[in-house]
Amino acid sequence: MKKWLAIGLLVPVFASFAFAQTGTKKRRPLPYEYGGVVIKNFSSGAGLSPVQFDHWLHRAKYTCRLCHVDIGFAMKANTTGIKAADNMKGYYCGTCHNGKMAHGDRKIFEACATKYTREDLKRCSRCHSKGENIKRDYDFATFTERFPKERFGNGVDWEKAEERGLLKPVDFIEGVSIKRPALAVQKDFTLTAKVETMPEIIFSHKKHTVWNGCELCHPEIFAGIKKGMTKYSMVEIFEGKYCGACHITVAFPTTDCQRCHSKPVR
Repeated sequence: MKKWLAIGLLVPVFASFAFAQTGTKKRRPLPYEYGGVVIKNFSSGAGLSPVQFDHWLHRAKYTCRLCHVDIGFAMKANTTGIKAADNMKGYYCGTCHNGKMAHGDRKIFEACATKYTREDLKRCSRCHSKGENIKRDYDFATFTERFPKERFGNGVDWEKAEERGLLKPVDFIEGVSIKRPALAVQKDFTLTAKVETMPEIIFSHKKHTVWNGCELCHPEIFAGIKKGMTKYSMVEIFEGKYCGACHITVAFPTTDCQRCHSKPVR
């Protein structure tokens, strides 16, 4: 009786080990797919394919702060509630995609219109392209071939590309942005790793403010503005909180440990 009782107790234990690793492995996105967002709130109701938004192209031309603070895009997909009527009034995508604004020597095409011809429908497919065989104006490999490389994410070191002058992201739109005085550059500081022998993190405000300013991170992502005031863990970062709000979606991913944990262990 005791023998069978012992076996009965062990079976669930072995079973838990056997099925503990049965999670579905996610496919690693291709470089041009990394950071991509599918916007599909209202597309099907309008008889259109969902919008395929390429972060890599837009981040090469504009800062994150401009889109997510000044223009007002939410940080999570499909939570902004973008409508064609909004775009036509000059909000959200329509802030730039109005057929009038230019970037460099190119005029930005108009996103939406109340009246359109059959030929104009081809313009709709430039955004509403998910699942469609659409030839894009910009090819990822060609566009990024001169940019410095990195191992993860979409294989581009955007920080170095900006430092070398290969990118000059726009951070101000007349009539939308507010002119701000330049802030004093804060010094880099270290964050102690929770795991022994793991290199400390060197956090650079200078590198982050180029793209984010201050408003993108504070106070929505990091409530505190003093070192050590906000407590968080790697588990929370992996869940998309704090640093993970960007560093598992658009910025280089958390799999590139050495980009953050960069201070040598003594």
